[in-house]
Amino acid sequence: MSRDRRCAIVTGGGSGIGRAIALRFGAAGDSVVVADADQDRAIAVAREIDVHGEALAIGADVTVASDVARIVEAALDANGRIDVLVNNAGGAAADGVLETDEQAWDAELALNLKAPFLCTKAVLPAMIERGAGAIVNIASVNALASLANEAYSAAKAGLVNLTQSVAVRYGPLGIRANAIAPGTIRTPGWDERLQRDAAIFERLVKWYPLGRIGTPDDVAAAAFFLASDEASWITGTLLRVDGGLLAGSARMARELVAGAADDQV
Repeated sequence: MSRDRRCAIVTGGGSGIGRAIALRFGAAGDSVVVADADQDRAIAVAREIDVHGEALAIGADVTVASDVARIVEAALDANGRIDVLVNNAGGAAADGVLETDEQAWDAELALNLKAPFLCTKAVLPAMIERGAGAIVNIASVNALASLANEAYSAAKAGLVNLTQSVAVRYGPLGIRANAIAPGTIRTPGWDERLQRDAAIFERLVKWYPLGRIGTPDDVAAAAFFLASDEASWITGTLLRVDGGLLAGSARMARELVAGAADDQV
């Protein structure tokens, strides 16, 4: 891999949003380190990137500090630098406080909050040494509103605060940290749900002012922007990539207006 290219690490880069982000950086000619718990998926994405750019695939569990250290060491060995970290690896399984046991709670906080902490801690020394670096954390609209999946939501809310803390503490050293809050994004993670409920997206889309469910490329474009020089004076922010979901509910507004009309009759 070339030491003249920008180096970007993307966790959870083997599928879904992470794959789209990795491909977006690769298409720009960056050296991309694709880290994923499934090494075969990471290799497949790296091969896609190699058509236009350079990529290194690493199978790793980002909730384990030694695995994270291995990712960072490989990135530095190959590139001599780390310019961008995208903390994308995450997921939700548990739902409801009463239905979530301690083991499930710990697992979701480990994947969605501990892992970004470990990865951030691991890349910061190299970024600080160069006096530059961009960290992009993939949070969720769940960090900002009650939308079920309580453990996941709590972890993503913590990730937003971690983003702000890193931005403030390490900004004077040239490090920028920002987060993205995606709404519903159609990824392979929905496949099992779609088998049980084929109409789920048809119901969900009614809540989105832009009238569609998001795509991984929507998030990838935002991540690429936040990591770019065009965002050089943006740090500590949360960019909502949610099709307008959290801006308000047109359905609720219509019902409120209808109710007001009824009251006047």
